[in-house]
Parts: sequence; structure tokens; C-alpha cells
Amino acid sequence: MTELPNSREQWETMAAELTINGRAFINGEYTDAASGDTFECRSPIDNRVLAQVVSCDQADVDQAVANARATFEAGCWSRMAPAARKQVMIKLAGLLLEHKEELALLETLDMGKPISDSLSVDIPAAARSLSWSGEAIDKVYDEIAPTPENEIGMITREPIGVVGAIVPWNFPLLMACWKLGPALATGNSVVLKPSEKSPLTAIRIAELAIEAGLPKGVLNVLPGFGHTAGKALALHNDVDTLVFTGSTRTAKQLMVYAGESNMKRIWLEAGGKSPNIVFADAPDLRAAASAAAGAICFNQGEVCTAGSRLLVEENIHDEFVAMVIEELQQWKPGHPLDPATNVGAIVDQQQLQTVLNYIEAGKQDGALLQTGGTQTLSETGGYYVQPTVFTGVSNKMRIAQEEIFGSVLSVITFNGEEEAVSIANDTDYGLAAAVWSQDIGKAHRVAKRLRAGSVWVNHYDGGDMTAPFGGYKQSGNGRDKSLHAFDKYTELKATWISLG
Repeated sequence: MTELPNSREQWETMAAELTINGRAFINGEYTDAASGDTFECRSPIDNRVLAQVVSCDQADVDQAVANARATFEAGCWSRMAPAARKQVMIKLAGLLLEHKEELALLETLDMGKPISDSLSVDIPAAARSLSWSGEAIDKVYDEIAPTPENEIGMITREPIGVVGAIVPWNFPLLMACWKLGPALATGNSVVLKPSEKSPLTAIRIAELAIEAGLPKGVLNVLPGFGHTAGKALALHNDVDTLVFTGSTRTAKQLMVYAGESNMKRIWLEAGGKSPNIVFADAPDLRAAASAAAGAICFNQGEVCTAGSRLLVEENIHDEFVAMVIEELQQWKPGHPLDPATNVGAIVDQQQLQTVLNYIEAGKQDGALLQTGGTQTLSETGGYYVQPTVFTGVSNKMRIAQEEIFGSVLSVITFNGEEEAVSIANDTDYGLAAAVWSQDIGKAHRVAKRLRAGSVWVNHYDGGDMTAPFGGYKQSGNGRDKSLHAFDKYTELKATWISLG
């Protein structure tokens, strides 16, 4: 086996030799946009241009959807035996792993995450999503209703048809595969629109899908902007289901588009402002502090489940905050192609300014800046921010209520279970939460009352493909991962047969 690159210099050499494709993928072929329009894809590492990427719009969406529909109706994929689809999915997952260095490099160059995370987290998890969904599909049974002797009532799931998938920039390939896994395994055709901020891995895996045996037209990839390609996909009358991961503001607009068009099914995974609740009786305060640092710093804080609200019981506040700040010293922004780096670049100038604006808002609202709070490594031309901690935060402040998508931690104190739950639930969001306590009764009581789709006890960000992922309230609807994800991509049919 080829030895993996283990130094920044080796990764930079690979980057210099990398061929980057910026074209759309429609009906099994790479193509330019009908308009001929392109946009610059720049790396947040140093702001250099990586590629010219085609900018798709209505005409390209129309073509891709028409091809997806024709392929679906032809049945070459939709009516293929589940066991046969499984084999293609497993092969595609294997191809992702075979090309993991290339895909990891594309991911890091494109959106700025550390290469060690791209290589060890994003690519394996994306492959796992495809293979798990493929493995499951020939083990999911339909049902027979309890009927009289002279009838048979069959309850079957059928592929819904053409799926439009709009995915975010923070985990570009992984979020795409969370959609592609169950959508493809259940027999649908997909039109995928990656974020214009990080489209490169989605474009690349379209070719790998053909190599794995996916028929032409089953997977189409359209890079472009939300207000053009994304809007056209959401309003298209021949898209049966739209799935989305991204901001709550965009999710709400997509619901409007679904209603204005064909009442397409729409499934949304939106924002979060997750509470990480640390009681004084946590089994290991040092472990909790380490987890709190990782919960806000991993992926530069550009995570929908980031533990951005740290709720600390008042009688351990000073001690625990000191531990968290000490743990944060291990999270320092650095060059993303250095394998030792664990905090990379913010995705672009716009997001950098958003994070800095929230830091300024925290100061103006009276929160106390304890560490970080400034841009760093500006001499690189890239976009980097020091991990930031505010104490003295009221849950009514903007930094406690609004999703920042950066490493900005708001520390809020509480006294007892009731106040902890009240503060935790006092948000428009309900994506994730964590509880730290060695009292199992308390942990269960609090977990049950938290209005969140995922709750972790005595750790942060747990779970795998076997558990559903999604949120309450304005964090969205539907679930990714697990067998529950298949519900989003199938229609439920009741067929009654009279036996005479």
C-alpha cells in the first residue's frame, strides 16, 4: 500500500499536481453550463484560485431533472433488485476510500478544514454512509396488514422519483453522502447541488459513481449559487422530494418554494445553538472541559451541532472555565495542509467577517471576552480566527441565541436542573445537547426534557450511522442516517387484493 503523506510539504506537492474539474455532471458526462458562466473557486487557506467552476442555472436544472426523470422511468436503477443496487453502493464506497487522499485534499483546499480531519473523519464517514445504506436496502422488509381471510393488504415502499439535494459547505462530501446513501439505495435519481463555497468533491464523486456502475442520469451534480441553481431546483415541478442541510433562513425559503411549486416533499436539517450542560457532579470535569473545547473548535466551529452554549453550574464556574481555557490552548489555527493542525481556515471572507461581527456584538452586549476574539494568520491571505470564549453571557444575547458558525463559545451559569433545562430549551433551535452528570437519574431526567434531536450524556457528538440525526423546532424536520432516513426517499403504498 502506498504510504500516506505525513508532512505539509508532501501534501503541498500533491496539491500542486492535482487536476481539478469544475464542470457540471449531467447524464453521465461532464459539461459546461448552458450559459457558459463560471465563478472562481478560491481556497480559504490562502485565497488562491483553485479552479473556474461552472455556474448552473435554470436551463441546466431543467436538463438534469429531465435526464433524472427519464432514467428513473426507464427503470435501469429504480427497478433494479435491491441486492444489485447494494453492490453498486458498496463499490462506490470502496472507490471513495481508494481515492481518499485526493478527496481529502480537495476537501481541505476547498473549504479549509485540517487535512487530518478530511482524511480520518470526512472521507471514511462519507464512504460509511454509502456502504451502510447499500448494505441495509436488501434487509428492509415491507408489511402485510392484518386482514380478513378473503383479502390481502400489502404495505410497500417505493422510490419517490427525482430527488433534489442541496448540501452545505462545512462537510461537503459527508453531507452529500448522507443524502445520496439512502436516496440512491432506495432507487431514486438525484440532482445534487453542492454549495458554491465547496463544490469540488461532489463534482469528483459523480465520475466515481459511474465507475462503480451507477447508470447515467441517476446522479447529476450541478454547481452553482443558491439564488439560481438552488432556487430553480426547489421550484421545479418535476422534482418529487427536496432534501437540504444548511441555514434555517434558507430552509424556511425552501419551504415556501415547495408550496409555490408542486407541493414536493421537503426535508430540512437546519441550524443549531446546542447547549452543553455541565453539572457540578460531572464524573470528570477535566474530560468535560476537553470535550467542551473540542465541541466548539472542531471544524473551526463550522458545525451545526457545535456546543456553542456552555451551561456551567454556578458553584464550579470559575474552576471549570479555567479548565476549558487551558484545554483551548491545544486548539490553535494553523495551515490546513499541516497534519498537526487541528483548527483550519474559515471557509471564506464573508464567513470570517460574520464571526468577527458576532465577537464584536458579544463585547457590545456586555459579555466578558476571556480568550481569543481576533483574526490571526492574516499574512497568509487566508481566513483564520482564534478560538474565543465569552463569560458573563446572558441567554438573551445575540451570541447565545444566533448561530455563529465559528469557534465562539458563550458560557452561561445556572443553578440546578430546572434552570439548566429552562436555559437550554430557550432557543429557536433543537438540534443537539449534552449533559454531564454522574447521577444517572439526573442525566435521564434532563435528557428527557431537552428539546433536541440528539442528546449526549458524559460526552459530546456521539452516534454513528445506526442512529437518526435531525432536530426539533427550527432545526428542521426529518432525519438523516439510520433506517429512518429511508422514509424521506420513499412513498408508502397500500395495495388491497380481494381473494374472492
